[in-house]
Amino acid sequence: MGKAVGRRHTTGDGTGDGVFRVKIKHHSPLRKKARRGFRGYPVATIAFYGPDDRHATKVAVGIVTAEGIEPSDLERWYSDDTDVRTDAGIGQAIVEFIESRGVKSVVIANRIMGCPHEEGTDYPDGQVCPRCSYWAHRDRFSGEVLH
Repeated sequence: MGKAVGRRHTTGDGTGDGVFRVKIKHHSPLRKKARRGFRGYPVATIAFYGPDDRHATKVAVGIVTAEGIEPSDLERWYSDDTDVRTDAGIGQAIVEFIESRGVKSVVIANRIMGCPHEEGTDYPDGQVCPRCSYWAHRDRFSGEVLH
């Protein structure tokens, strides 16, 4: 899989007062779009990442224009203050991003997919992230401890 180019976004005012907090519930626009199932391309894929399996500090949204093709657009949003899954500002930015790309289908990961730091960018290739010991010996897709 080649490296995707994208922009990094950070939200929040740093106060941690929860002004932007809102749960991504079953009636949220993103969940509603995902529940509709496959309606054709382009497809938005939404994956959450965090230092452990409970707190998501990063969300990555890729736009796939056809089957078997790498994402044509990739955007990432970060938050140190809130869980990105409950940040209304990030949720709105994601909705605007996918609508601006004419997305017909949405796929959302049902759990945190791994460490928010990127191998080769935030730490050397072939090593484990020094900041996220939870994921050091876990399979990021199953969450199971590797032996």
